Amino acid sequence: MKYRKYLSKGIRVSELGFGAWQLGVDSGWKSVSEKDAESMIHTAIDNGINFFDTAPNYGNGTSELRLGKVFKTIDRSKIVVNSKFGRLDNGVVDFHSKHIKSSVEKSLARLNIDYLDSVIIHSPPIELLDGNKNDHYEILEQLQDEGKIIAYGASIDFYDEIKILLETTNAKVIQTFFNILHQDAKRAFDLIHQKNAATIAKIPFDSGWLTGKYNSKSSFEGVRSRWTKDDKAVRSQLVDKVKNILENKNSLISAALSFCTSFDAVSTVIPGAISKQQLLDNIKAIKHPINKKTCAELEDFYTKEVRELNLPW
Repeated sequence: MKYRKYLSKGIRVSELGFGAWQLGVDSGWKSVSEKDAESMIHTAIDNGINFFDTAPNYGNGTSELRLGKVFKTIDRSKIVVNSKFGRLDNGVVDFHSKHIKSSVEKSLARLNIDYLDSVIIHSPPIELLDGNKNDHYEILEQLQDEGKIIAYGASIDFYDEIKILLETTNAKVIQTFFNILHQDAKRAFDLIHQKNAATIAKIPFDSGWLTGKYNSKSSFEGVRSRWTKDDKAVRSQLVDKVKNILENKNSLISAALSFCTSFDAVSTVIPGAISKQQLLDNIKAIKHPINKKTCAELEDFYTKEVRELNLPW
């Protein structure tokens, strides 16, 4: 496993992180049993993964609880933990600053740790990102002073959002929707570097499309049922074009993960695996990165053929 800078004073993080949405009970994905969840967490750690991303609303706190069951048995200094604020453990979406401290403290209790490496505001409206107009960042800095968090940031997906946050606050962590078919956040990478901030790349497989297992005739349940017939047709055609660019030199999974980590601004990429085997497949895949030429071709493909489509997530 390769490791990258995350926070200026923190340990380096595995370039492949562990996205823990799927560990939450009734999280909108296929269920992962408590036994399987524990096995997956241990497998991740045994294979060098030290970055874990979770949130209070993932299964109404159960993702954090399952992580915490393992975390209390290991050396805290060997792992990096990111959680979130704004989508609460009772299913309510409430970004009011009065909830920040209690949300962080509840996360710490469930995770069985005494500090979070980072806490990020969980997909907030853009007006909440301006540090000159909101008191959220003062409270987050108080939590830093108290030693309950090391850094803060936000989960946001577009350049304009990232620019406002980084230019008006001391945010050091950006979690963003970034993959071969969604590259708008890349426009902010230079600014992220200038601000000495870190990027967590989320949804690297484009909700499964960049694993190659879906096509225009695929049917979906749950959160993936959001795609229309036209959405599926467009996505299927684009994935076929990505495969043509790769020319079988890399698996689609390897390309999807390593495209994200091809950029220095990205500290870690967090695919969500719903089984131990998927986790092991991801670990194997990231060991076979795409080359610079292929990465450039995928960037050009996005610019010329994908960007103007404004694909829905």
